[in-house]
Amino acid sequence: MEAQNDKPNETSDLIEKEQEIQHLNNPVDISVKPIVKQYLGAVKKVKKEGNRFYFSDGDARVEVRVVSDDIIRVRLAPHGVFLDDFSYAVPEVDQKVSVFKMQEHDDHFTISTHAVTCKIEKANFHISFSDNITNVVMVDEANSMHWEENVDFGGYYIYATKKCHPEENFFGLGDKSGNFNLRGRRFENWNTDAYSFGWNQDPLYRTIPFYIGLHNQAAYGIFFDNTFKSYFDFGSEDVNKTSFWADGGELQYYYIHGPHIMDVVKRYATLTGTHPMPPKWTLGYQQCRWSYYPETKVKEIAKQFRERKIPCDAIYLDIDYMDGYRCFTWNKKYFPDPRRMIKELSDDGFKTVVMIDPGIKVDDDYWVFKEGKEKRFFCRRSDDYYMEGHVWPGRCQFPDFTNPKVRSWWGNLYKELVDMGVAGFWNDMNEPAVFGSGTFPNDVRHNYDGYRGSHRKAHNVYGMQMVRSTYEGLKKLMRNKRPFTITRAGYAGMQRYASVWTGDNIATWEHLKIGNIQCQRLSVSGVPFCGTDIGGFSGEPDGELFTRWIQLGTFSPFMRAHSAGDTAEREPWSFGEFFEDINRKFIELRYRLMPYLYSVFWEHHRYGFPILRPLVMLEQENISNSFRQDEFCYGDKLLICPVLEQGAISRKVYLPKGTWYNFWTNEILDGGNEYTVDAKIDSMPMFVRAGTVLPEYPVMQYVDEKSITEVVLNIYHSDYEVNSYMYEDHGDTFAYEQDIYLEKKFTVKGDTQAIKVNQRNEGLYTPNYEFYVCNVIGVKFQVKKIIIDNKEVKDFYTDDQDILHFKCNKNFLEIQILSL
Repeated sequence: MEAQNDKPNETSDLIEKEQEIQHLNNPVDISVKPIVKQYLGAVKKVKKEGNRFYFSDGDARVEVRVVSDDIIRVRLAPHGVFLDDFSYAVPEVDQKVSVFKMQEHDDHFTISTHAVTCKIEKANFHISFSDNITNVVMVDEANSMHWEENVDFGGYYIYATKKCHPEENFFGLGDKSGNFNLRGRRFENWNTDAYSFGWNQDPLYRTIPFYIGLHNQAAYGIFFDNTFKSYFDFGSEDVNKTSFWADGGELQYYYIHGPHIMDVVKRYATLTGTHPMPPKWTLGYQQCRWSYYPETKVKEIAKQFRERKIPCDAIYLDIDYMDGYRCFTWNKKYFPDPRRMIKELSDDGFKTVVMIDPGIKVDDDYWVFKEGKEKRFFCRRSDDYYMEGHVWPGRCQFPDFTNPKVRSWWGNLYKELVDMGVAGFWNDMNEPAVFGSGTFPNDVRHNYDGYRGSHRKAHNVYGMQMVRSTYEGLKKLMRNKRPFTITRAGYAGMQRYASVWTGDNIATWEHLKIGNIQCQRLSVSGVPFCGTDIGGFSGEPDGELFTRWIQLGTFSPFMRAHSAGDTAEREPWSFGEFFEDINRKFIELRYRLMPYLYSVFWEHHRYGFPILRPLVMLEQENISNSFRQDEFCYGDKLLICPVLEQGAISRKVYLPKGTWYNFWTNEILDGGNEYTVDAKIDSMPMFVRAGTVLPEYPVMQYVDEKSITEVVLNIYHSDYEVNSYMYEDHGDTFAYEQDIYLEKKFTVKGDTQAIKVNQRNEGLYTPNYEFYVCNVIGVKFQVKKIIIDNKEVKDFYTDDQDILHFKCNKNFLEIQILSL
């Protein structure tokens, strides 16, 4: 879209060609003795190229790019030359823009869309952003954008500083430990193997340089797309300043307009992508340990799940399944016939997931090493020596996953495992982790998709590009079947390729709290498919802690128990019959709610909604919610209040505004209030938003164990209109990309005399079942008549809990429940 210039004072001539602005101050003379930090002078030149505007002080240049109606990108070139415009996080920069324009004023320029205005001060290059009502949302502090020469490596250290408002709070940054609200803290982004990390420990495994600011009830986002080691300060050093900076690369950030946190998160997803629909089985319960071996142990674990009637969809094999920890091999002593074992597990409803690490053992008799060496696919150091380091197999070399040829080769290495029937792959140790040194030296060279770089530049994307190669390879090998991949390390945009877990946690109550917050933070940072090692990776949980973790895990998008080999086994039955029964109850609940969980995933994939939604996202105008971090919504219909304190039999909950139903008792509660509710060990507080249509499947021992003959619709009365969604498809193919899916929209509205439920469908998928079993909760009148699509239904009844029950065809358009 071309810029529109329709006002007399707009500088159409000025932005078509460079022109000196004579009345401004002269820029700083940087031709003399170099200074430690250098700053922008006054604007002297400006020109336009399509949706990009270039401002210069005579030496440095700043690009302001209109990405969309709500997103503007800012880049700085300290001496006028920009780096190549390439990003692993943002595949396509430009989006649709309705209209934009530039205007010159006495002391500043403005670049505006219909939603946001970017203001550039002429005298000092200060940049601010405001909405179209001129409410300033974010503004530069003094000497905001600046840089410092890096004499050791070349390039620059680059900095940006923004004003931190007195009541401003901050959220996001993905994989961080500690409180959900980031205000008052400083962070470092450098992917790190953080074994048994603690509260506020930093950095951790992943780098997501995206945060959300909130003040005066308005939210915005900043995505600092820089893969070097980077830092964020949210009023830690100076309560009036927020800063972000990096050890190299380019000062390049996206301003993402709100005003609601949900708007910011959805727009960030338009930049970095959403998670593809996962295989439905991956939303089931998954059991892992370092390690289950030999084969007899694996089969015994599987047998116990089925005999005890505890649902489970996947069993994992950690590194001990390999021959001497060599990736893509099998230890034939432990697993003499892996193809047969995998088939037998599959016949009993279990998927097999295996680990693959990046370290390839230096062994000329090992076919993977031999191929990689011949093709020169392993990373090399600055003087052309191979990058070598010790990990599990011993001395290893490491593929350069930033090379497209290496990614293609690596993806094809999975063929034999796929042909055997392995269903999922877990990429670990890919920070990359190296024993002793921690990670690669800075001088390791990377292809970086032809844009070249040292490990300083590639470190934070190494794990993401590894799992990308895994995902893309599997997508080809599995032919229209959805791959399932997990990564420990990653960068912004990793959600296009993989799920994540929060890493090597500890079996403590503190880590239960940390994991709860981490998953919420990852979710609002664009990474929806996340979970924790249920029960803690290291240490020893007791039955109470493990059970509370199972309860939280039931409402983690990725639900997997995992533990280290030097700990006691921790399956759902490991702590006695009392806890086993509770664990079974909650795992069964996850399978009952599978259609809802799957539908919420679709809402993320298609619309960019986060799966886990913290209270501040639901009600950002309530300042108290900026500090509430225990509760969250799964989707927008279920409020989950995990129990995080040892010995607790009750807990306080805050219900957002509106009407809510206690999931267990159907008690109706008014939102906008705090309540103390029962939370005995066999329960966890959960609430359903009034007006919800909550679909339910029968309990299964694994996803799709049974053919669905009818679906339960739990319909919660509301006296205001509420929409709910239910999504269905084949569950394991990409046919949904060709509209072979079914998105159902239910609308519920009631009063003291009637309830209306409407259904509208989109898509070409046809489910096998024909009927809904409807349970209507909270009816405020005696039901005399039910009319479905103009036909009266006689067969209905109300039970002793005042729940109305009846059946209807799956294709109904309108249900009327009447008191007349």
